Amino acid sequence: MSVLPNIIFAIILLLGIGFFARNIRKLKRNIELGRDSHRDDRSSERWQNMIRVALGQGKMVSRPIAGILHILVYVGFVIINIEVLEIVIDGLLGTHRIFAFAGGFYDFLIASFEILALLVLVSVIIFWIRRVILKIPRFWNKEMTKWPKNDALNILYFEVILMTLFLVMNASDYALQQMGAIHYVQAGSFPISSWIAGWLPQNELTLFYLERGAWWLHIIGILFFLNYLYYSKHLHILLAFPNTYYANLEVPGRFSNLESVTREVKLMMDPSADPYAVPEDEPETAEKFGARDVADLTRIQLLNAYTCTECGRCTSVCPANLTGKELSPRAIMMKTRDRLEEVSGFIDVNGEDKFKSEGDGRSLLDYVKAEEIWACTSCNACVEACPVDIDPLSIIMDMRRYLVMEESQAPMELNLMMTNVENNGAPWQYNQMDRLNWKDE
Repeated sequence: MSVLPNIIFAIILLLGIGFFARNIRKLKRNIELGRDSHRDDRSSERWQNMIRVALGQGKMVSRPIAGILHILVYVGFVIINIEVLEIVIDGLLGTHRIFAFAGGFYDFLIASFEILALLVLVSVIIFWIRRVILKIPRFWNKEMTKWPKNDALNILYFEVILMTLFLVMNASDYALQQMGAIHYVQAGSFPISSWIAGWLPQNELTLFYLERGAWWLHIIGILFFLNYLYYSKHLHILLAFPNTYYANLEVPGRFSNLESVTREVKLMMDPSADPYAVPEDEPETAEKFGARDVADLTRIQLLNAYTCTECGRCTSVCPANLTGKELSPRAIMMKTRDRLEEVSGFIDVNGEDKFKSEGDGRSLLDYVKAEEIWACTSCNACVEACPVDIDPLSIIMDMRRYLVMEESQAPMELNLMMTNVENNGAPWQYNQMDRLNWKDE
């Protein structure tokens, strides 16, 4: 038997895995451009959250139809691809169904894979109908331009093609087994593909080429899909696990305080402190307040941007968006990721040191408008709705901090309120004594 197919298979496998590893290294580099997040505490709670949300799909079923269908696709795709291990071994060694020695258990596995493949096909078709025919509104917001819209559909088409190739491969294999073809051992149970086999040409040579063609296209399709993930919103298939592990476990609505501001406030409130003394631990360079660009965000926030599924659940419950305002939490995450990819391209050409020292002349504020930032009511609805614990609000608040504390840019009403607090100790435009006039009435 010729070893050429095995060599070709090994080369394709190495290229696919190598390119994937390269993209993962780039992804890691991009995320590490952010500030350290300090979320290595409460590990048991983090593991529980990851198991419940990422593995158990706990937040998906808040919308039962989409949730159950997503679980079917998720579970089916993961379990079916266990067979990829057998395909890889067969491809490298030139064997066929190397795990057939497992007997009845192997039959059970193949039958389960086939039933799941059929369920995945049905679920994907329903997803396609929801997007293209029913046109669920959250899939058609203005930020869902050509690429985001096509990306979602591309994945559905990928799923259909991969599941179809899987079933055709099994159907032709089953037909060849029934013919007693050499190399095709009697193994596996085929509840779905045995029915499909009746529709295939009953010619041994034709079936052989059909089975081999489906086998090669199936594994090449999986490797292509693996490398497509980096460029797709479906990167959440991998990143949902670290994202939910490092999710914010604080009480919803509790904002983080800037250490430098907290230190100054404590100094002002300490009657024994010398306000003119220079702190011993004064940093050499002044700390930047808030976030102007992606490098000012935390690594968790950048991980959030790459994990975003673009499902639109956040935007569909955003009160600002529902009242026609510019803000869309999904768009915030998409724009953050787009800006991060722009920075990544600059670094690929010019190096990371040049970006950190000089920048590229642009910032996240070139992507996110002030109108979007100030439209947010900070209600946390988007955070609660996200099925993978993404926090768009934290990015919005950091950008607000930058605008107010670094650029002195805030809406007129907010500037008036802050002036009143500074002068009158209250957000209203009259002094503290006037506030007590009610007691005389």
